[in-house]
Amino acid sequence: MNVTAYPPKGAGLESLITEKRSCWERLKAEKRPIFIYGMGDGAAKIMSVFDRYGIPVAGIFASDEFVRGHSFAGYRVHKLSEIEEAVDDPVIVLAFAAGYPELVDYIRELSRKYTLYAPDVPVIGGGLFDYRYCMEHLPELNAVYHSLADDMSRLVYLNVIQFKISGDPRYLDAVTSEPDEIYRQILHPSRYEHYVDLGAYNGDTIRELLRYTNQKYSSIHAVEPDKRNFRKLVAYIEENEMMQVSLFQCAAWCTDTELPFSSRSGRQSVLSSTGESMEARSVDTLLKGGRATLLKMDVEGFEREALWGAAQTILHYTPKLAIAMYHRNEDIFELPLLVKKLHPGYQLYVRHRLYIPAWETNLYAIPG
Repeated sequence: MNVTAYPPKGAGLESLITEKRSCWERLKAEKRPIFIYGMGDGAAKIMSVFDRYGIPVAGIFASDEFVRGHSFAGYRVHKLSEIEEAVDDPVIVLAFAAGYPELVDYIRELSRKYTLYAPDVPVIGGGLFDYRYCMEHLPELNAVYHSLADDMSRLVYLNVIQFKISGDPRYLDAVTSEPDEIYRQILHPSRYEHYVDLGAYNGDTIRELLRYTNQKYSSIHAVEPDKRNFRKLVAYIEENEMMQVSLFQCAAWCTDTELPFSSRSGRQSVLSSTGESMEARSVDTLLKGGRATLLKMDVEGFEREALWGAAQTILHYTPKLAIAMYHRNEDIFELPLLVKKLHPGYQLYVRHRLYIPAWETNLYAIPG
């Protein structure tokens, strides 16, 4: 498995994708006991796939500091040390997302000791991203792959696909970028940015951007639907006495409307089929024809709708785009193709920031 060599130019993904057997198929064939590492929504989704494939669960464990008599889905939650005492060679299935260096390093250490899978299950929507899915969408995947602007983007794109099929985190380790690379080599932010932040959370991406502009900017429009997150966002702006900032507690959408919204008091508050009514706005109406130079979207699976809502802004101003492309299975090809449809002149880059599974795989579109 060569995870770091740039793929040959001109080759199609049909000849480059070597992972044809999904992690689910490998787990079904396992003779060793399989333990799920983690609790919560991720574990529930994985156990649902296990049921479909007939994969037995030997047990569940969590990080030692989280184990205090817990049970989950009818299983007692163990410490890893208890598993290691009872089983010589367990297979570990990671069931949560890890984005902190210390935690990622710990998971890497586990993967050196044991067979470890980090299955890809969509944050939003259904279905599994396996080899069959790739072949069904090969024309779209190839169209994106051949439109990417540099070798690194093509390597990231291929490795993310290989990871999604195999659940092997080594594919992500080989193509993880530091923020410096993305900001200094792709986005090149300036002190004159008109920044639009969709999914502003508590202001973290605003803080990150301003580190690269010496705290300078022309204007900021920030959208965050979750009440608690929005309060934190407001507090950050007020504490720093920031001017020329417009904050909106609403969802980003293709039109101005109202939608049901499920608040989870974190990054993953989402539009859903049930929930409280929430105002939804498009970028085009929020800006009222005003300028945008950098537009970031991380809106929990509704980036497609948010892009359509920014169509006029993109057409008139061609802002740099930074778009999450990992919430839905289809995001990896639908979002780049939509950007090209809205404005064919963009150059497309793909980078993966530190995260297991393939969260924080982002599309960057730069005016040509």
